[in-house]
Amino acid sequence: MPNTKSAERRMRNSARKHLHNRSMNSRLHTLETSYLQLLGAGKKEDAARSLQLISSAFDKAAKSGVVHRATANRKKSRLALRLAHAK
Repeated sequence: MPNTKSAERRMRNSARKHLHNRSMNSRLHTLETSYLQLLGAGKKEDAARSLQLISSAFDKAAKSGVVHRATANRKKSRLALRLAHAK
């Protein structure tokens, strides 16, 4: 348990930020999974639209510090490569 008022406030803030970060990560994972399912089904046009949504979501997550900038760029790059190499 926190001993000071400031420690109490930090505990509340960190709990709130933890919830936000978890929900953002969950959304990123869901978007990525749906994109990969579209690629697997051979729906290249839908996958291209989905890639735009994923790229935007990763950029926003990196901007707010949920994921590291380099991690977001690496994931976007690898997902784009999968679309380029899809049949």
